[in-house]
Parts: sequence; structure tokens; C-alpha cells
Amino acid sequence: MSDASSRTAADDVVLIEDGDGVRLLTFNRPDALNAFNQALWCAVRDALAEAADDPEIRCVVLTGAGRAFTAGQDLTEMADPSVFTPTDGSERPEPGYRQLMRVLETFPKPLLAAVNGVGVGIGLTILPHCDIVFIGEGARLKAPFVSLGVTTEASASLLLPATIGWQEASLLLFTEPWIDAAEAVRLKLALRAVPDGSLLDEIMVVARQIGAMAVAPLTTTKKLMLAARGTSVPDAREREEREFAVLVGAPENRAALDAFMTK
Repeated sequence: MSDASSRTAADDVVLIEDGDGVRLLTFNRPDALNAFNQALWCAVRDALAEAADDPEIRCVVLTGAGRAFTAGQDLTEMADPSVFTPTDGSERPEPGYRQLMRVLETFPKPLLAAVNGVGVGIGLTILPHCDIVFIGEGARLKAPFVSLGVTTEASASLLLPATIGWQEASLLLFTEPWIDAAEAVRLKLALRAVPDGSLLDEIMVVARQIGAMAVAPLTTTKKLMLAARGTSVPDAREREEREFAVLVGAPENRAALDAFMTK
């Protein structure tokens, strides 16, 4: 990126590069396939909130370091209740996932994604929140919620049927197939499939076009697009969170996590 500044955030779990009106935000836990733990949820939350307030930034591009976009929730953290339960008697902290979702649902600028490698869980359900998605030809997507003994997230119960149709969403959520890049484009989870080696270059061409626009018309247009959804997106997420709280830690979920940890 020309005239770019680069930095890291939150113990390097996110890489941030700003230039040409664009923030490139890279999930940076490559050894864990960029799985989301509390640190990553919160780092992405902060990077997006900061971009929303920065008049020099017109749009944000999300991508992942290494072999994955993101492998979803870090299951080692899900399996450890002490991560979320304080030992000092204080109230349970609000999950970083929920904090990020509130920022994502109201993000006032164009949000783009360059999906590289594996996109599992939130790596798939974040895509309907993005305005433009390019996917590498070697990438694969999956939504393994039911097999983990839980339910879906990120308002996917609303956004997936709205994006890909009820029956396609049902097949995706109930049978959990791997979705390749061509299928992701057919389902409208992505706009374009491009060669893996040129994925970032191609999404940045579009991002820089947006970055050259005036910020006020961009944010006004995005605000109107979000307003058309009303409160349906946060309402759907809150319903999901209530049901997720019932299922997490239940026998089916514990068995799935135990199998994962053993594997």
C-alpha cells in the first residue's frame, strides 16, 4: 500500500496497515489458523471502532495471515470455563464476541473481505456482514455448529437465509458441507473467486477505489443500507445468544469438545 503505515495490535493478534484511505486488518494467529480467542475478538473490535472514527479511513479489508482466513472460535478456550469466569467473585466479563458483533452490525463504512484458505464458523458467518467479498480459488468454508452441540452465531439464522435462500441455508447449517470458492460465489457468500496468489491485490484494487471517495457520501450510503435492516440483525443475534447459552456446556457440546481435545 502506498503511503501506508503498519502496526500491530493486542499482542500481535491483529496486523493493521493503513494507506490510500484503506485499513487492511489481518487476523494474525496463523499457528492457530487465526481462531478467535478473547484477545482476537477484542483486537478486531478495537481496530474496527478506531477505523470507524478515523476520517482518513474510507473502508476496511479483512483477511487472515498464513493458511486461513479464520478457523472460527478457539475451541480450547470454549472448553475452558475459567477463561470466562472470574476467580475474584466479580461479574462475568462480557464476551469479546458480543462486543465485536455490536461494532460489526453498525460499522459505518464499507467492509470488504479477502477470504484466504479456511473459513470456518465465524469465518463464514461474518461474510454476510461484509459489503464486498472476494474468495481465493483454493479457499473452503464451513459452518460446524450443530456437530459441536451448539447453534449458529452472528445473526446467521437471519442473514444466511436472506443471502443464499432458506433451503441452501438449511443444507449448509444442518449437514455442514465444505463449500469451495465456486460454490461460495454461486451462493452469493462471495462476489468473486480469484487466484489465491492475487487475492489481496485484487481486493485492494476495489478498496483503493473506495478509499478515493469522499467519506460523507460513503458513510451516508452505508447508513441507509444498514437502516433498511432495522433492528432485525441484532435481534437475531440476541436470540441466538440465548439459545447458545443453553446449549454450551450441555452433554452434546461437552462430548464434541472432548472429542476435539482428544484429537
